[in-house]
Amino acid sequence: MSSHSESIIREPLITGQAISYSQITEDVCAPVERMPSKAWWIGFSIAVAGLLLWIIAVSYTFWNGIGAWGLNKTVGWAWDITNFVWWVGIGHAGTLISAILLLFRQNWRNSINRSAEAMTIFAVICAASFIVAHMGRPWVAYWPLPLPNQFGSLWVNFNSPLVWDVFAISTYFSVSLVFWYTGLLPDIATIRDRAQGLRKRIYSILSFGWNGSVKTWQRFETVSLILAGVSTPLVLSVHTIVSFDFATSVIPGWHTTIFPPYFVAGAIFSGFAMVLTLLLIARKVLGFENYITMAHIESMNKIIILTGSIVGVAYGTEFFIAWYSGVEYEQYAFINRATGPYWWAYWSMITCNVISPQLFWFKKIRTSVTATWILSIFVNIGMWFERFVIIVTSLHRDYLPSSWAMFYPTWVDVSIFIGSLGLFFTLFLLFLRVLPAIAMAEVKLLLKGSSEQSKRKLIEHGHAALPEGYDGSIEVANAKN
Repeated sequence: MSSHSESIIREPLITGQAISYSQITEDVCAPVERMPSKAWWIGFSIAVAGLLLWIIAVSYTFWNGIGAWGLNKTVGWAWDITNFVWWVGIGHAGTLISAILLLFRQNWRNSINRSAEAMTIFAVICAASFIVAHMGRPWVAYWPLPLPNQFGSLWVNFNSPLVWDVFAISTYFSVSLVFWYTGLLPDIATIRDRAQGLRKRIYSILSFGWNGSVKTWQRFETVSLILAGVSTPLVLSVHTIVSFDFATSVIPGWHTTIFPPYFVAGAIFSGFAMVLTLLLIARKVLGFENYITMAHIESMNKIIILTGSIVGVAYGTEFFIAWYSGVEYEQYAFINRATGPYWWAYWSMITCNVISPQLFWFKKIRTSVTATWILSIFVNIGMWFERFVIIVTSLHRDYLPSSWAMFYPTWVDVSIFIGSLGLFFTLFLLFLRVLPAIAMAEVKLLLKGSSEQSKRKLIEHGHAALPEGYDGSIEVANAKN
């Protein structure tokens, strides 16, 4: 166990006393077992109001068709695909935190992986809702599946990236859901053992008979590693395939080979920003300051610096390639982005995605909860503008000036987007109420390793034996000896 991992558990303990195993269980189970707080009810009421708006707007779209949106003959993709790509990108941080960091044995992931994985599931659900709505005929949404012609549909065009999206996102959702739920099993069993009556029966069913035996733990760890190995390439493939929706076209502004790595970096960038946006609030409201520590926040901010810098380099590379290509249509597409009618969207994107993350180079800002939360929201806004700029500014002025058009969202566009936020936050708040938001088993393993390291340090400090009541901290040992 590295000293950095130890600091994750030690850092917030102002009193100098370490957290015990029982204290971890009590703290993590408390939001599930106690009555919801006033803050939770306020947030849940706002989220449900947004969910109702989403139901109304989507129902209106299904009844009247996508002509209810602000689309026109020139701009055939707009807020719908913008929101779809934005939500898919937000879902990337969960799998990266849970899978890739697990394979690389990065222990700072232990307190944030559970909520990040849940966020992935809910974000993909929101993304899928935009695709189904955009189909115009959602009752035939099963057509992209490889079904025999006897079902009344023809085989899809497997050369189309839009079909690849269906397979990539459905696979991503399935694997992420299994990975998330598998990790929940030992903690659900803990809640089961503490519950009574109907709650005990419900959690008994959800725990799938978890008994905590050595054999069960061995199988759990094996399955977790296998799923992490399967999930890791999905982090790269899903948003790469989403980028192919644009990169395989011949539209100026889209037809570029930089899109796959650019989209993947942007997805991780926006995903970590949303994790911070959510967990910094949950950390305060649920009293998780001892588990989601400044070490976690600082580590995530460093990843935001890295991915934000990659995105900034990608923006500059796009302009350079457009200039170097010598193709006037490509050059005009990028000049139009920066100086055309949608200049405000482009420069909002640059400000939020390129300039604001650079503030994290300063440790004082990187370790400030308030500054981190504000900048995470800026990143979320900037990444939405990035998708809007890529889609709308590349379409609204094509080869024929007579076809040029502006896109203006209708109340339905705005309502579906706001409503999707309501859907997302409703699901996330329900998750916080019925399932443990922190992986108790993994945090306890971190505490165990930290205590063992402390034992070695105690010997180095001249302690022949552990003092009575030793709980893993050198401070306690020194005080009692």
